Amino acid sequence: MTPKSAFHSLPATTAKPIYKCGTYLHTMDKKGLISVPVATAVGLGAIIGAGIFVLSGTAIALAGTDAIIAFLIVGFVAIMVALEFGELGSIIPKEEGASYSYVYNAFGSELGFITGIIFYFSSVTAISAISLGFGSYLANLIGISSSYSTFLAIPLIFVLAVLNYMGIKKAANADSVLVLIKLAVLFIFILFALYFAFGAGHFTLANFGTDSTQSGLGPIAAASIAIFFAYSGFQTISTLTSKIQGGANAAAKSILLSVVLSLIVYLAVVISLILLVPSSAFTVSAADPILKALDFASAPYSLKLLIDIGALIATASASLAMLLRSSRIIYQLGSDGLLPKVISKHAPKNDLSINGLIVTVVIAVITLFSGNIYVIAAISVFGVLFTYLMSSFALIHFRRIKRLGSFKSPLYPYLPIVAIIFLLAFISGMPSLSLVIGIIMIISLLSIYYILMEYDEKKTVKIRLFK
Repeated sequence: MTPKSAFHSLPATTAKPIYKCGTYLHTMDKKGLISVPVATAVGLGAIIGAGIFVLSGTAIALAGTDAIIAFLIVGFVAIMVALEFGELGSIIPKEEGASYSYVYNAFGSELGFITGIIFYFSSVTAISAISLGFGSYLANLIGISSSYSTFLAIPLIFVLAVLNYMGIKKAANADSVLVLIKLAVLFIFILFALYFAFGAGHFTLANFGTDSTQSGLGPIAAASIAIFFAYSGFQTISTLTSKIQGGANAAAKSILLSVVLSLIVYLAVVISLILLVPSSAFTVSAADPILKALDFASAPYSLKLLIDIGALIATASASLAMLLRSSRIIYQLGSDGLLPKVISKHAPKNDLSINGLIVTVVIAVITLFSGNIYVIAAISVFGVLFTYLMSSFALIHFRRIKRLGSFKSPLYPYLPIVAIIFLLAFISGMPSLSLVIGIIMIISLLSIYYILMEYDEKKTVKIRLFK
């Protein structure tokens, strides 16, 4: 391979924005498209699973009853970002990289490369974190120690990879069925909590008490980091915009619906958890808080079995949605010439990059052994917050140059400005380890980008920021 052919000509940083669709044409006919309900289910599949079945207990352990406030704050920010993504998706409807594609088209290949790789690794670490939750619930179901969670998570990733290999529509339809099942299970859990508290007379305000370590802005911020991990799922819909019946407007509707519905479910489940268990009894490291709550309330075995099965379905559904998203990101990165052809080679029959799927599975499995679920989730959240932040700037850029889509987010420019302020606040409040890893990733990717530019003999464009 000659320097000129590396990464099929890596685009150089340009002074002007790059507006380019992916090199692969979308030949899927109407029969291959997915409906708005199915697209919404894919978003719910990615959102409802990690947050409720895995990290809701972590949020309560960090902020006590104030976790409810954290869920409301993060839900509010997620709705703002969802509106932004609805507009961005209508501006660039044919590309499948979600926030990466928005940044790439707005600011060029340099920032696009950094955003895309960070977004990809954020999605892959999300697969690992959610799969660990699956392993924890499965360990409880078969009666073995939760220390085996990691090894139980590995087969899940391989099974979901096979389902992903079968094609987008089959994977999305499977996800919609799983979503209906887990929503039904959560509804049963909420009814039990209400009966336990008010029907059986076990309600006590003491459960809603918050100790000194759980009160204040610091704990709320820490809980928000864990919660934001849960809301990252709706970007999955953005990667499927060109595959949704009705195009960008339908995708925007699906994104907003998935976020609003998940917020309602989240609040109901968190309140139900605290009705069953004092907020001070939750722990940060527990990956199965709903089962722990049912054990505390001496719930019947049949209900715990149902919740356990529902949790397995929920975490499997969320992992599937994240795997689907990861494969679309790596496909789009490759089609834009920012990854080698061997990784992003497209298989039309399956409508995905098979080699990219293999790389994703390998990285996800390795990440399982990197630490506890909160650390993995926090690393993923850094990537989510960073990509949301860059996407907010991309929206401002497109509005400034009057590149408009069929869907327009309301309250411009206040909405993206407020979103940027909140996102910067969340990033500044992240655990130091996550910030360090995030900064190292940005510096490393910047170095890699310019090394590749030098290898590909690209010239750097010089611009004057000030006259």
